[in-house]
Amino acid sequence: RVQLVESGGGSVQAGGSLRLSCAASEYPYSRHCMAFFRRAPGKEREGVAAIYIPGGSTYYADSVKGRFTISEDNAKDTVSLQMDSLRPEDTGMYYCAARLMCGTTWSNGAYTDWGQGTQVTVSS
Repeated sequence: RVQLVESGGGSVQAGGSLRLSCAASEYPYSRHCMAFFRRAPGKEREGVAAIYIPGGSTYYADSVKGRFTISEDNAKDTVSLQMDSLRPEDTGMYYCAARLMCGTTWSNGAYTDWGQGTQVTVSS
């Protein structure tokens, strides 16, 4: 099992930015699809973004397209989620997840490995 550790959460005002990182216990990754999910209070878990490693194909939820960017940082052996133009509705616990492949089902939540999560709070 691959261990995932998220970092970079925090509190920010609407319009601000945060950068989340996900470090895996093994590199190169045996899981080629790395993703971020979030769960807002009282809501279902939602896929935010995913990236296929290596190669860099990326996937985004419609709600974050144009505002969030997922990328691989080879130097730091991490996957990052740059979140810009944050909105109060982006508030939630953000989780890193990994599985073998991405594809069109990347947001279905069927991942083999999950991190503990990091809180993101956006105030209006």
